[in-house]
Amino acid sequence: MKKFLFDTSTLVAALIESHPKQTLALPRLQRVKNGIDKGVVSAHSLAELYNILTIFPANPRRISPQEAQQLIQQNILDVFEVITLSEQDYMSVIKHLSELEIIGGVIYDALILKAAIKANVDYVVTLNEKDFKRVYPDFADKIISP
Repeated sequence: MKKFLFDTSTLVAALIESHPKQTLALPRLQRVKNGIDKGVVSAHSLAELYNILTIFPANPRRISPQEAQQLIQQNILDVFEVITLSEQDYMSVIKHLSELEIIGGVIYDALILKAAIKANVDYVVTLNEKDFKRVYPDFADKIISP
């Protein structure tokens, strides 16, 4: 059984029916739900997922906060292992990015990758391969699209 960390972009695509990449992401989520693969998610992605689910503009109707919570509970918390980061993990990511002179919001991708490294996953599934590979080039061979 392979262990996959799903980043927020993949989770959003899998859970929102009108998302243009759902046909790619949903089968990957179903493999975890069916016990074929092991799913891992960064705790940070839970907050990002809630945010995006409740504001996603392309949805025919907006997902309510209660529906978003239920989607996260049933599709993520009930089937995925959630990886949390410590203060030391955060500081090691900040140090890593500062040494590479990488700035800005890409830190959130780096935190998700830190969770993947901590969980010793086989692959990270993302719709944002370019930024993920940029922040941890040594981990690039484990970063895939759905």
